[in-house]
Amino acid sequence: MEKYMNAATINRYGQKQLELTKVEIPEVSSDDVLVEIHAASINPIDFKIRDGKLKMLLTYKMPLILGNDFSGVVVQVGKCVTDFKVGDEVYGRPRKSRIGTFAEYIAVHKDDIAMKPKNLSFEEAAAVPLVGLTTYQAFHDVMQLKLNNKILIQAGSGGVGTFAIQLAKHMGAYVATTTSAKNEALVKELGADLVIDYRTEEFDEKLTNYDYVYDTLGGESLKKSFKILKPGGKIVSLSGIPNHRFAQEYGLNFWKSSLLKLATRKLTALEKQYKVQYNFLFMKPSGAQLATIRELIEAQKIKPIIDRVILFEDIQQAFDYSESGRAKGKVIVKIK
Repeated sequence: MEKYMNAATINRYGQKQLELTKVEIPEVSSDDVLVEIHAASINPIDFKIRDGKLKMLLTYKMPLILGNDFSGVVVQVGKCVTDFKVGDEVYGRPRKSRIGTFAEYIAVHKDDIAMKPKNLSFEEAAAVPLVGLTTYQAFHDVMQLKLNNKILIQAGSGGVGTFAIQLAKHMGAYVATTTSAKNEALVKELGADLVIDYRTEEFDEKLTNYDYVYDTLGGESLKKSFKILKPGGKIVSLSGIPNHRFAQEYGLNFWKSSLLKLATRKLTALEKQYKVQYNFLFMKPSGAQLATIRELIEAQKIKPIIDRVILFEDIQQAFDYSESGRAKGKVIVKIK
């Protein structure tokens, strides 16, 4: 096997242009699987890591290979791995300390992968792990979404939203979503019951008495979300600021916890005013949950929505397009 691989790296935080370079293929420990990556997807967390916005929570050595989910083929297994073998087609989301899916190979812990859905191509499968796990944990673990619950899913035509609408409908919820008029047909096809055109309508003026909000936008949209919830409702945010509760659960030290408590004091005041709960979600890798999601996909309950597939050598183009916010569904990088 070759010693080196191609990878997309940055040498400092804030570096907008990725560098395609040669790096050593990672070594495999006893609990690891080495995967030849066929496809990876671009996610908002890639931009946050690149720009250093998560330095309080995550620290990385430079140069850093970006990328947070993938699909591919197992080419080597560690001595303690029994659930996977060479040749298996898998998909996964590596743990946060071991990211780097914009590369030809990755060494990943066996607990962070699952067999790829049989009815998906590698490109389709690569669209699923991060948004799938994040949304599953939001709906299943935090919200405990039930039949006839009312949920607002922000940005329904985006990479997270297209998956979230389908999962929420599968779980029996009534789904409202925001998008532009040109994407109304897409989100309705995915199952949205009520579509709000964010360019001409204010969701906080149209919605009331909702159980949950799934926030992918942060900022003013997040603040407005408190108004539409019934007492006891919950917001799960992927784009807001981590709060004191998250800091305690994540095990941050006193100073970091105090800084986050100060930074989110306005959100805490809104929690008290509207008698609701604000949750910042930092998803956890889980091969077991990916196996559950695979079953839903193979049963045709959920399908990934892909805007476009871009070749690895054009990864900068993929990054720039994804960051523009115009994509309907996921942007995929084809590596092999």
